[in-house]
Amino acid sequence: MILIRQLKVAVSEQETEGIRQAVAKKIHITVASIYEIEILKRSIDARKKPDLFYIYTVAVRLDIHQEKKLLKKCAKDTDISLYQPMTFQMPKSGEQPLSKRPVIVGMGPAGLFCGLLLARAGFSPILLERGRAVEDRQADVEKFWQTGLLDTESNVQFGEGGAGTFSDGKLNTLTKDKTGRNQFVLQTFVEFGAPRQILWDAKPHIGTDILQEVVKNMRQEIRRLGGLVYFETKFEDFEVKDGVLSALKIRQAGLNESIRLDAGVAVLALGHSARDSFQMLYEGGLSMSAKEFAVGLRIEHPQTMIQEAQYGKDAPGFLAAAPYKMATKLKNGRGVYSFCMCPGGYVVNASSMQEHLAVNGMSYSKRDSANANSAIVVSVGAGEYALDDPMGAIAYQMALEKKAYTLAKGAVPQQLYGDFCSNVKSSSYGDFASLTKGKTDFANLRELFSEEINASFVEGMTLFGHKMTGFDRKDAILSGIESRTSSPIRIHRDGSFVGSVEGIYPCGEGAGYAGGITSAAMDGMKVAEEIIKRYQVNYES
Repeated sequence: MILIRQLKVAVSEQETEGIRQAVAKKIHITVASIYEIEILKRSIDARKKPDLFYIYTVAVRLDIHQEKKLLKKCAKDTDISLYQPMTFQMPKSGEQPLSKRPVIVGMGPAGLFCGLLLARAGFSPILLERGRAVEDRQADVEKFWQTGLLDTESNVQFGEGGAGTFSDGKLNTLTKDKTGRNQFVLQTFVEFGAPRQILWDAKPHIGTDILQEVVKNMRQEIRRLGGLVYFETKFEDFEVKDGVLSALKIRQAGLNESIRLDAGVAVLALGHSARDSFQMLYEGGLSMSAKEFAVGLRIEHPQTMIQEAQYGKDAPGFLAAAPYKMATKLKNGRGVYSFCMCPGGYVVNASSMQEHLAVNGMSYSKRDSANANSAIVVSVGAGEYALDDPMGAIAYQMALEKKAYTLAKGAVPQQLYGDFCSNVKSSSYGDFASLTKGKTDFANLRELFSEEINASFVEGMTLFGHKMTGFDRKDAILSGIESRTSSPIRIHRDGSFVGSVEGIYPCGEGAGYAGGITSAAMDGMKVAEEIIKRYQVNYES
């Protein structure tokens, strides 16, 4: 097949025919001579509004002789080359005997993809999840949003699928990948129920509604392959013998006593909100440190405003809800940037601790709500806590969430951006209302942060208003607090992904090695690969 890059096609609902015509024109052949076209990547070019174009990378199958002739003719054209697909290769098993099943703690994307690879390699892993199965978790989350009654073990942060399950389901990543892992993640999601277009969209997303079904199907496949899955099972401690992991202590819901689980390999895919687990691991001597992260506020705009800014006034209605990305580095050294942008989405109460409050953003697969939202966050680090004290970073994060809870007595505290700048509490919405999952109330959000962070937030918003007209409009709706942008700690590991205790493999976003669904899934794969390459199954009967 022939790889063709930078294929420009006018935006149209007749996508397939437009691509075929563009291919024929670019390589000077007839449409009839095209046997097959596979879309590899698609992005939108809106630089010359109102004219909008899709930019494609495609693989084209022609007659083999015609392909050879074309490649020779276009040898100097960097947009045309032989198509050589990148395919992920499972490693071969190692030689060190493994007498106990590997245990994976946490069933977010890192834990699920680690478990899937180990199951396919014949390792029959044991997966432990402190929360509930995704279908039960959904009911718990909806109940919380409606009543305010929080289940601290089954919520937006904890449960099958991890924190990303109640988000936009974005699958784009900045991680450089030369091994095919990124494509494997996308193909796996498609295999278990995601739409095929995520394979080629430049900014793919699934949506929380479809992602929940995908997660359940992955769990069922792991079980079919011999893996064991236990929900409502909390990791409480670990035992070490001669410097090597020997067992985990776990507690299942409804039981008064812990269970000792023999284990020589444990993958800790805990997620970024497992603060009690981080404390336990730190006290147990596992090497870790604080790291920089970011805090800020969710901001809502009308999606129609974002559509017009990105695509122009007369953009066709069939175009997907437009996203945006904002970022700047201020003179004070702090970064200010948009995070987890949710086109056509909702702000959600994402709390996981009693009397502490955090928010996130979420979109369903159709992205069809009236509002767009994202977090606008400011980087924090050594100015707020000691980087050699991981518990200090977590304490800082928790203190902010405690303030947020107090501001509106447990409801999501909100404020119009103009009132935030004026340092006054809002009393009503402007030209549009908030779309929030969970109760809301007005408060003065400036009380959450230091004046330096507040000033950095406003400076960043002013700059973003220059980039997109209306972004800093006075009636833009702010919600607090966005504090779970990434893990505040990093659990140290060596080049073989092993932590400071032999047999423990820190993994994913919670351990400080990922930042989103795709990168966490890829990190889970990397850990699984290291385990497969090192060990061979030698389980006791």
